[in-house]
Amino acid sequence: MANHYDVAIIGSGPAGYVSAIRCAQLGLKTVCIEEVANQNKAALGGTCLNVGCVPSKALLESSLIFSNTNHNLKDHGIEVSEVSLDVNAMHLRKDKIVSSLTKGVSGLFKLNKVDTVQGKAYISDPHTIKVSTEGSDLNIRAENIILATGSRPIELLDYPFDEEFLFSSNGALKFSEVPNRIAVIGAGAIGLELGSVWARLGSEITIYEALTDFLPNADDSISKEALKIFQQQGLNIKLGTEIESLEVIDNQVEVKASNDEVSNLQVDKVIFAVGRNPTSKGLFDPALGIQIDDKEFVVVDEHCQTQVPNIYAIGDLVRGPMLAHKASEEGIMVAERIAGRNYSLNYKNIPFVIYTHPEIAWAGYSEKSALEEGIQVEVGTFPFQANARALTSNESTGFVKVVVNQEDDSIMGVHALGPSAADVVQQGLIAMESKVTAKELGSVMFSHPTVSEALHEAVLSAKGNAIHLNNRKKK
Repeated sequence: MANHYDVAIIGSGPAGYVSAIRCAQLGLKTVCIEEVANQNKAALGGTCLNVGCVPSKALLESSLIFSNTNHNLKDHGIEVSEVSLDVNAMHLRKDKIVSSLTKGVSGLFKLNKVDTVQGKAYISDPHTIKVSTEGSDLNIRAENIILATGSRPIELLDYPFDEEFLFSSNGALKFSEVPNRIAVIGAGAIGLELGSVWARLGSEITIYEALTDFLPNADDSISKEALKIFQQQGLNIKLGTEIESLEVIDNQVEVKASNDEVSNLQVDKVIFAVGRNPTSKGLFDPALGIQIDDKEFVVVDEHCQTQVPNIYAIGDLVRGPMLAHKASEEGIMVAERIAGRNYSLNYKNIPFVIYTHPEIAWAGYSEKSALEEGIQVEVGTFPFQANARALTSNESTGFVKVVVNQEDDSIMGVHALGPSAADVVQQGLIAMESKVTAKELGSVMFSHPTVSEALHEAVLSAKGNAIHLNNRKKK
């Protein structure tokens, strides 16, 4: 292995490994450095692949199948009895998926001739990275350096993770048995997804959220309907409630919370889902002049370049939402720019997805945010109750909503709560990025029956032209 590269990338998560592959495709000699080891090899894939996005979605799918088997098969004329649960088998399936994907990243590195180094990296000067391994230290020289070390779960000072009673989001994916009662701190995407997994498997879930608004970044109509649905599913969501104390007593955690009518709630486990912090400390010599803000994010420009021209930072290390797809696209952007190409990202159209059931997804402006900027909009909605494909799948909860600019008919936002919400919103996002107007999207032929027709009807509804709604607007 060489010790001089065109590009050296620190971190192999969705930001790092995607950037490494793209750099290599562009003819740049590339190395990827990963601190975390698995069987004495770099654990490629980062948090998302190993302990985050992928394993959580595997458990969400398994738990949904278990819940549907217990509660929803009668609607299809299917009777079952004595359904058993093997949590260990669920974990084995999850681990198999993770192993397959991490091996896939390793294979892609080999295919694209990306070198891999396992060890802790430290940038000592603009072109030198010292990598500490168990046996020895290695100096790597690189013309360009990309920081992609990701983030870690936020740990409250008064309540450090012990992974026995007080759990990080990582530890909450590894319960060996289903707890009777769980308290989840935080009602964002992570809290809702983890709460959903264990609620479906039989746990009694209480979710505490300090904010008074539920999912404040989603469209108001989506968040209000979602809250109602989750409460019907048995998630006890307490808004405007802060944790006053947590105390382990006789193998139970006593939870005291503000504005809580039930005092001293006893639970088996507490899951903290209060966000993540960038892993930016100890990466480089402070004398380099790379800035870190008060929230530990590495300060970069719109193209992810730091104050040192040949050093970049991407993904969870920098401003913006901590999302795997945003991280990957930043990795590609930086690779392209290092190769001398003009490449930028549209940060206004980042898709957001919460993988509950039903799914929640959105991209672009909400109705409220558009009006707050003084933009006059037309709004179209269409319920999945009127969608044939959703009805045949017994998934008619929720709706699709589009926000259209009155002035130029541009689609400014797409929001969905319901079956395949992420895919429906992605279709809307393609239209937004391609500058397709509402009229043009409304004229596109959608196959029948599909859940995507709800997007079609919502766009038509914005103009009062929906076919399968009674309450049409006047033309």
